[in-house]
Amino acid sequence: MTIDLRSDTLTKPTRGMLEAMWAAEVGDDVFGEDPTVNALEAKLASLFGMEAGLFCPSGTMTNQIAIKLHAGPHQEVICHKHSHIYLYEAGGIMANAHASVKLLDGPYGKITVSDIAAAISPDDVHACETSLVSLENTMNKGGGSIYTLDEVRPISSLCREKGIALHLDGARLFNALVVTGEKPLDWGGQFDTISICLSKGLGCPIGSVLLGSKQAIKRARKIRKSFGGGMRQAGYLAAAANYALDHHVDRLSEDHARAKAIGQFLEKHPLVSEVFPVMTNIVIARLQGISPEAMLEKLREQQIFAVKFGPDQIRFVTHLDFGDAQLEEFGRRMAGLVV
Repeated sequence: MTIDLRSDTLTKPTRGMLEAMWAAEVGDDVFGEDPTVNALEAKLASLFGMEAGLFCPSGTMTNQIAIKLHAGPHQEVICHKHSHIYLYEAGGIMANAHASVKLLDGPYGKITVSDIAAAISPDDVHACETSLVSLENTMNKGGGSIYTLDEVRPISSLCREKGIALHLDGARLFNALVVTGEKPLDWGGQFDTISICLSKGLGCPIGSVLLGSKQAIKRARKIRKSFGGGMRQAGYLAAAANYALDHHVDRLSEDHARAKAIGQFLEKHPLVSEVFPVMTNIVIARLQGISPEAMLEKLREQQIFAVKFGPDQIRFVTHLDFGDAQLEEFGRRMAGLVV
C-alpha cells in the first residue's frame, strides 16, 4: 500500500464526479457560452454574497489576477512572509503586477490588524503606496491554521478606512469553514476579492474561481485572457467543481480527523521534536536528529510520501483518497521507523 500525503492536489475524481463531468453541457467559455461554467461562477458568487465569479485553471492564476487588479507599479502588497502568493507563485507579484511586497511575520502564518496598521506606508513621496492586503485561509505554511471572522472583521474595517483592497487566498477556505461553522456569506462581505481553490480538499482535477464585484470580474476576465487562461469547453471541469461543492464539503471533517491522528502518531516519534497544532488537513512536523532529506528517504522506504517544508520540517496532507485503512497502516509503519 502506497501512502501519498505530499498534497491534497493528488486526488483522482470520484465515480460520481466523473459521471457529472461526462454529462456536462458545454459551450465556448471565452465567448461566455459555457452553461456549466456560468452556473459554477454564479453558484459560488451567490454562496459568498458576491456579484460575480471567474473560473480559472489554478489558484495561482486567480491570486495573480486579483493582485494585478488591486496593485501595480509604485504600489505594495502587504502579506505574511510565508504567504503562498509570495513564496510559491514564481515571483508573480513582481512579474505580473510590477508591485512591491511588504512582508510581515506572525505565529503559524497569520497576521493581525495591529501588524497591518503598523505596516501601512505613509503618504510620503519616498514611500511605496500600500494598495492591497492579502490573507491566506487556511495558512499552508502555518500547518493549516485558520483565520476566524473575529480576526478578519477588524482587518476588513481597517482596509476600508484606509482605502486599501483586501484579498483572500482561500486555497482551503472550505476546510476552515467546516471547522469554525462560519458561513461563506459572512466571509464574502469582508473582502474585495476571494480566490476559491477547487483542486485541493474538494478533490477536483483542476480549477479555481475568483470572486468579486461585476466590475472587478470584467477586468479580471481580460487579465485572464492576457495570462493565457481563457478556456473553451471548460464546462467538463466546472461540472467536477459543481459536484464537489454539493458532495465533498461536509466530508472535509474526515480529513481533519485523520490529520489529527497523524499528528498524534508523530508527537510520539523520537525523530520529531514538535508538531504544529493540527486544525485542518495539514500536519507539519519539526524533526530532531535527522535532516528532512534523510527522513523523507526513510519514509519512502516505507512507501510513505511527504514533502520537505523547511530546514527541519516535513509536511503531510490528508485528502479524499486517504482513508482509515491507510491511516492505520501509516501508524504501523511510523512505529517501525527508527534511526
